[in-house]
Amino acid sequence: MFLPPPFFLYQIIFLTNNKNSLLLFEWIKSRCDNVLLYSDTLDINILNNVKPKLIISYNYSSIIKFDTLKYAKDIGARIINMHISLLPWNKGSNPNFWSFIENTPKGVSIHELDSSIDGGKIIYQKEVFFDENKESLKSSYEKLQNIIIKLFQEHWDEIISGHYILKEQHGNGSYHDLKMYNDFLNGRVIDFNKNIIDLKRELEFS
Repeated sequence: MFLPPPFFLYQIIFLTNNKNSLLLFEWIKSRCDNVLLYSDTLDINILNNVKPKLIISYNYSSIIKFDTLKYAKDIGARIINMHISLLPWNKGSNPNFWSFIENTPKGVSIHELDSSIDGGKIIYQKEVFFDENKESLKSSYEKLQNIIIKLFQEHWDEIISGHYILKEQHGNGSYHDLKMYNDFLNGRVIDFNKNIIDLKRELEFS
């Protein structure tokens, strides 16, 4: 695990395991010199070493443990997460897929991170509508990624300063993990370029 020397302090830690997130990382880096790209599991050691003021989780696969979350709060570090669903709908994995399969609201959310999966209060959120005759899983996923990056950029000043109004998530919404996704497909292979209407019809009758 990479640990920078104690004197080399960053203001921001950017958590990701996905190359799709690097565009936003580079954008932040162009505006803030003190930003660390980090893909390992966040823990107290790295927080103690880096002492960040802001932690951004975007396409990050590791679950941050409660003691790490608590320590971050104790040292005054805010942790926010970027999720391509209209929370509380489609928490967990493959949110775009489930939003079409279960016909639930679609969108993007930037929210505080807490000990629950994709829980926490909403910072910014945007609902998105798709034409299922024209969109595929691939095209809709790419649009949601672009929208959430743009939403983040539009509110950069508020996000970096912490000057935003938090809103509670309302309702139960929905949650899915990777096992639920694999069980639903049951070995079936998805064509991510097929339009949503045809894909749903294919999955329904296969």
